[in-house]
Amino acid sequence: MCEHCGAHNHAAEQTVVLKVDGMTCNHCKMSVEKALYTVNGVKMAAVNLAEGLATVLYDPNLATVEQMKAAVEKAGYEVVGVQ
Repeated sequence: MCEHCGAHNHAAEQTVVLKVDGMTCNHCKMSVEKALYTVNGVKMAAVNLAEGLATVLYDPNLATVEQMKAAVEKAGYEVVGVQ
């Protein structure tokens, strides 16, 4: 956030794509998205069920890829790759 005007610095946001195994239905998709949103700093999470990919927009000052992976795995799925 800008110390002068209070505006958010969106340039700090990053995107990561996680390859997730174990998703078979729309409920799985929603469970993975919900798990990702529990990580502080995740701004957007969108899962492509057909491709098995979760695209995440996040603030790297608040969230790490390891935290996202842990959240997905806690929900019962396996992260098998990071792009």
